[in-house]
Amino acid sequence: MLTNFQPRALPLHRLTRFVTKEAIARLLKTPPDQIWEIQRWAYVILVVGKGISRFISYADLPPVPHVAPPNVPDIRCWLRRWKEKRSPRFWVEFYAEKIQETFAAGELIEWGKLLNRIKYYLPQELLYSLQATYRNQCSRSNSSNHGGMALL
Repeated sequence: MLTNFQPRALPLHRLTRFVTKEAIARLLKTPPDQIWEIQRWAYVILVVGKGISRFISYADLPPVPHVAPPNVPDIRCWLRRWKEKRSPRFWVEFYAEKIQETFAAGELIEWGKLLNRIKYYLPQELLYSLQATYRNQCSRSNSSNHGGMALL
């Protein structure tokens, strides 16, 4: 008797909601338009592009707004990955770039809420410059509400 074999799809990683082409491009130090394909596998991400064929960890990518915010299990995944219990330097660079590209007050508030949630895991020496970037962008967008980001 023959049976129909139907492979089940593996569940995606819990951090898959934070995968963005811009973050991957910054991590790999390549322009986003040179990334052709991003495949989300169960435990890693396969990135294929011009001169690139590389696996990266979900825990290498920073969280972004407009998806479910990071929770304790997400933070545990990152802490297991990080050697110094702080996020990689490129996270702060990514956030600074994204904040500078944002002009809508609502968007800035979302970025502020996210940064307030993860600020304890960002490198402290870079956090101050990121907060200054955030304040400057808020003043440019005429936003009086800083999204709850505690400014040290």
